Amino acid sequence: MIFKNASLSAEQFLTEYWQKRPLLIRQAFPDFVPELDANDIAGLACDELAVSRLVTGSFPEHNWQVQYGPFSEDDFKNLPKTHWTLLVQDVEKHYPPLQDLMRRFSFLPRWRVDDLMVSVAGPGGSVGPHVDQYDVFLLQAEGRRRWEISESYDGELLPDCELKVLRDFSAEQYWLLEPGDMLYLPPGVAHHGVAENTGMTWSIGMRAPSRADFFLALGAWMTEKSDEGGRYGDPGLGASDHFGEIDPATVSRFTDFFQSSLLLPQDDTGIESFLGVFLSRYRLAHEPAPPAVTFTPSVLAKAFKRGETLRHNPWTRLLWMADGDRARVFAAGEIYSCPLTFALTLCDPLRLAQAGSAFTGNEIGLLCELLNRGHLYLEQL
Repeated sequence: MIFKNASLSAEQFLTEYWQKRPLLIRQAFPDFVPELDANDIAGLACDELAVSRLVTGSFPEHNWQVQYGPFSEDDFKNLPKTHWTLLVQDVEKHYPPLQDLMRRFSFLPRWRVDDLMVSVAGPGGSVGPHVDQYDVFLLQAEGRRRWEISESYDGELLPDCELKVLRDFSAEQYWLLEPGDMLYLPPGVAHHGVAENTGMTWSIGMRAPSRADFFLALGAWMTEKSDEGGRYGDPGLGASDHFGEIDPATVSRFTDFFQSSLLLPQDDTGIESFLGVFLSRYRLAHEPAPPAVTFTPSVLAKAFKRGETLRHNPWTRLLWMADGDRARVFAAGEIYSCPLTFALTLCDPLRLAQAGSAFTGNEIGLLCELLNRGHLYLEQL
C-alpha cells in the first residue's frame, strides 16, 4: 500500500486515479503529528528567502486581499480573528527533515514532485474556489478543513483580483478532513477549502511544465549551440506579387521549419540532455550555494571518519539518465557522467546516506565536485 488505510497499490492508484479522478484517503497518515507548528511556519514567513503570502477574504463575498512576505511579527499580531490564511512554499527545502515525508511520494517520478506548501488558516480561512493545472495531495496536518470540489464549472475568474478565484462555484462533492486525512486532486478539478477552525494543511504539489515553459527553455538551449539549431531557408522562392505580404507558401515553410527544429539529434547534445537539464532545473527557486570549504578527496575522507554523511542540497534536484553502462547525472541543470550503478546510489538520498564512505576514487572525485558546486552537503549524524 502506498499510504496507510488505503487498500490500493501504487500501480492501482496510477491506473485508476492519477490525472483521472479525486481520491479521499482517510488516515493516510494515522496519528499524524506535524514536525512544524503554526509558529514555525509564521517564523519561516518572516525569512526573506521564503516565498509567502497572507490572504484574507471569503466566498461568495469576494473581499479578497493579498499581502506578500517577508512578514514581521506585527503583521501576525494584527491578523483578524477569522478568514485569514498564511501560505509558505518550499517548506521541505527550508526544513530538510521533511524530505522523509516527501519520500512517501517516491512512486512518482522525482522530477514531478515540486514542493510542500503549508497553509496556516484561522476559522473560515480560504483562498477561494480555484482550479490548479497540476496534481496535488492535500494532507490535513492540524485542525479541520472542509473541501468542496466540482468537475463541471464555469471557468470565468473574478476580475481585478490578484488571486485566480472563480467568480461562481457550486460544489458537487464535499468532505471534512481531520489530521492525517488526505485528498488527491488531479488537474482541472475546481476546489474550495475552508478552515473549520485554526489549523494547517500541507499541500504536496506535482508540477508539470506547460508548452510555454518547455519551448522557452528549448529556445534558450538551442541558442547555446554553435549553429543555433539551424536557420530558416527558402530555396525555390518565387517572386513576390504583393509588397509586405506573408504568403501561404511562407507559412507552410515556417511550419516545416518549426516541426523539423524539434527533431534534435539523439546524442549527448540532443533531446535527452536538454530534458535532463530542463527537468533538473524546472521551478527551482534558488541556486545551490557553494560551501565555505573546498572539498578534496582527503578532506572528504576526514569528514567520513568523523561520521559525517552525504545529503542532497534540498534546493538541488538530482536526476539521472541511462547511457549504456554509464549514466548522465543532472544536478540543477549541470551535467555529469558516471557509471550507471553509481548514479543509482548518488541520486537516491537514502541509498547515498546508507553508502557511508564506500566509494571508489573516481566516485570520490565526482562527490567532491558536487559538494563544491553545492549540490551535496555533509551532515554530522
